[in-house]
Amino acid sequence: MSAFGITGWGTAVPEQVLASSELAGLLGVDEDWIVSRCGIRERRIVSPGQTTASLAVDAGRAAIARAGLTPADIAHLVVATATPEQPSPATSAFVAHDLGLKASAHDVNAECSGFVYALLHAVALMQLDPRPMLVVGSDTHSLSVDPADRDLRILVGDGAAAVVLTPEPRDKLLAFDLGADGACTGSLKVLAGGSRMPTTVETAEQGLHYARINGNEIYLNAVRFTVRTVRATLEKAGVKVGDVDHVVPHQANIRIINSVLNHAGIDPERLVTNLDRYGNTASASIPLALSEALDAGRIKQGDLVLLAGFGAGMTWGSMLIEWGADR
Repeated sequence: MSAFGITGWGTAVPEQVLASSELAGLLGVDEDWIVSRCGIRERRIVSPGQTTASLAVDAGRAAIARAGLTPADIAHLVVATATPEQPSPATSAFVAHDLGLKASAHDVNAECSGFVYALLHAVALMQLDPRPMLVVGSDTHSLSVDPADRDLRILVGDGAAAVVLTPEPRDKLLAFDLGADGACTGSLKVLAGGSRMPTTVETAEQGLHYARINGNEIYLNAVRFTVRTVRATLEKAGVKVGDVDHVVPHQANIRIINSVLNHAGIDPERLVTNLDRYGNTASASIPLALSEALDAGRIKQGDLVLLAGFGAGMTWGSMLIEWGADR
């Protein structure tokens, strides 16, 4: 059991809204076709000049201010992203510089599980170095999707969210579970641009830098792995599923979310979701939903909050937090 305090949070989403009604016309389908498949009515899309780092900076700045701190107070920065600013250096370097941090900085890429991984990294590091830390989830997957790919384009949105951790013994990590199965790397992938398939004129012409998805495999594995990790975390914590007050899952697809709730035996009233307004924002989805729940005053002192995500790889992760004093 590790103690820490989530004392600040912040979000940043692009102003540009792409409604499912508008997207339906672009893809040659109707709005009901989109909403019935994923539950998304609109998503935010970056405008020219907005990037993964710029969104992360805005979210991070808001979180630091909310915590009553200054950038000089932050000792460590962890950025979860699967859509980096560029191949090198890490996106966190850009974020740290633009925020004016004098801190360590590194990225975590576990795709849509990234924020859970990053937050656990920060909680563990705080046990060794109890100073304020900034954890950000930021992704701009709209830039990596083939405009003609209906299966992915209806899902993705862009955004960022951040939390500040301080060494106050306010919140408690009761248990966690992390995992990955590399046999599932083909479910969701970007083939070109890495050492396995370097960038060439031919890869660009063939569109191999776009993300590709096997929807059936993603659905089955996402439900299976998320239910498994939720059960593992609750078992480690000695907590019954009915005792969990709030479940904040990766906001991927309403069908996946509902199936996870059903198989794990989670009351739908415990669900925290904003999927219909933002779409799948990948690493940002869990902290975006968590931040909105905190802003709404939904999470109270003593509540048990379960974060759970899955991502390409495939990766999965969950953590159970006992929420401390009211913010």
